[in-house]
Amino acid sequence: MIRWVIFIVLIGIADFYAFQSLRTITKSNWWYAFYWLFTLVIVGNFIIQFYSFSRSNGFSQSNSLAVGLLIALVVPKVLVIAIMFGEDVLRLPQGLYSYFMQDGGSSTTIKHVPERRKFISKIALGVAAVPFVSILYGMYKGKYNFKVLKYTLHFEDLPTAFDGYKLTQISDVHSGSFDNVEKVSYAIDLINEQHSDVILFTGDMVNNKASEMDPFIDMFKKLKAKDGLFSVLGNHDYGDYINWSSKEAKQQNLEDLKALQKDIGFDLLLNENRFIEKDGERIALIGVENWGIGGFKKAGDLKKASSKVDKDDFKILMSHDPSHWNEEVINDYYHYHLTLSGHTHGMQFGIEIPGWFKWSPVKWRYKHWAGIYKELGQYINVNRGFGYLAFPGRVGIWPEITVIELKKGKKPV
Repeated sequence: MIRWVIFIVLIGIADFYAFQSLRTITKSNWWYAFYWLFTLVIVGNFIIQFYSFSRSNGFSQSNSLAVGLLIALVVPKVLVIAIMFGEDVLRLPQGLYSYFMQDGGSSTTIKHVPERRKFISKIALGVAAVPFVSILYGMYKGKYNFKVLKYTLHFEDLPTAFDGYKLTQISDVHSGSFDNVEKVSYAIDLINEQHSDVILFTGDMVNNKASEMDPFIDMFKKLKAKDGLFSVLGNHDYGDYINWSSKEAKQQNLEDLKALQKDIGFDLLLNENRFIEKDGERIALIGVENWGIGGFKKAGDLKKASSKVDKDDFKILMSHDPSHWNEEVINDYYHYHLTLSGHTHGMQFGIEIPGWFKWSPVKWRYKHWAGIYKELGQYINVNRGFGYLAFPGRVGIWPEITVIELKKGKKPV
C-alpha cells in the first residue's frame, strides 16, 4: 500500500507540473477536465490491473495493455516536464534579479518571475506528441511490423559445399503475448518465403506456460526447411517467473514444452550438437540451454554441448542470451564461427536507421543487443525477437526474421 501511495503521489506531482503547459496555451475548462479524466482512467486501470495480477499465470494481455497505456501517458509528460524545467531554470534567476536588484525586495519574489511563454509550452506539447503517437502506433501495429533482415558473412574456412548456405533465425516468440492470429500466420509464411536451408530458433517459445502455444502449434507446423528445424531453450521456457502448485507441476510444464517443440518439428538441442552434412563435408550445429548474467539461469554447458565436435569443425552455436558469448564463448579455444542469440528484444524500443545508426536504452545493459557483431574473428547475431513481452508493442525496434547467407572466402573490399 505504501508503494502505491508513493507511486500516486509522484504521478500526481509530475502531472500537476506538466499540466501547467496546458494552462499556458488554453483557458478551456473542457480541456482541463479531459486532461485529468484521461490521466485518472489510465492510472486507475493500471492500479486495478496490478491488484488483479496473478503470480500463478504471469502477465495477462490486460496487464500488458495497462503497462502500455501507462508508458504512453508517462513518457510524453516526462518530456514536457524536462522542457518546462529548462524554462524554469531561466525564469527563476530573472525573478530573483528583479526582486533584489530592481525593487530591493520590496514585494514578493513570485510577482517578478516572468510568466510562462506560450511558444515554449507549445513546443513541449509538440515534442511530447511524437512519443505519444509512436507508442500508440507501436501497440497497435508496430508489434507485428515484421522485418526480414539479411546478412552475408564470409569465412575462409567454411567448407566448400556450404558456400551460399542460407539459414533463417527466429527468436523470442513469447506466444502468450499474441493477440492477432492472422498476423502471426503472416509471419510464418514470411519465414517460409525465405527458402533457407535450415531454420534455427533461439529460445523463449512462451512467456511462462507451455499451454500458451496451443493456439499456434498447427501454424508453426507449417515451418519448412530442407535441412530441418532446430531450437534451444530461453530463460522464459523454464517457467521460473510464476508460482507453481508444486515442483512436479513446473517440471511437467517444461516436459510439455519440449514435447510440443518436437510436435512442431523442432529438434531441441539441450546442451547437444548435430552435424549437417553435404557433399562429404559438414558443419556443426551446437545448442546450449540458457546461460545469462545478471540473475538469469545458467543451465548452459558449452563443453558438454561441444563434446562430439572437432576443434576444426565449422561451428554454429545457438545460445539464447548474448551475454554468454561475451563471457564464455569468444575466448574459448574452440573458436565458434557464428553464434545466434536473442533475449534482449532490442528493448522493443529505440531508434534505428538500417546500416547507419541504432540506439536503444538496452545498450546500457547488454554490450551486444541487436544485429551482427564481430570480435576475435567470430560473429554473433542478436535477433531483435519475433514477439513481445510486458509492453504490448514495439517502437523503432521491429520484430525480426533474420536470414544469414554463409560465403567462403574473404569479404570483398
